[in-house]
Amino acid sequence: MSETFNALAERLDAISEEIAEAALADLTLAVRRGDAKRSGTERSLTQARRAVEKAAHLLRAINDGDAGSGQRDGASDDSD
Repeated sequence: MSETFNALAERLDAISEEIAEAALADLTLAVRRGDAKRSGTERSLTQARRAVEKAAHLLRAINDGDAGSGQRDGASDDSD
């Protein structure tokens, strides 16, 4: 099963790169138009890219045996 999760994570990495390229293209157009702010499209693309990166990270965590810890990244265990 771990090969399946690794393959999915790699595919998500490629998708993340494609989304980043689309966001960069949108930013480039905005600069050419002289826009002062980021577009809603670029913000949505960035949010989607981050979600895809998180999914890839979670799949890798399953492979590493860390997925069942029940803690989010950076969370501390306050159960003392």
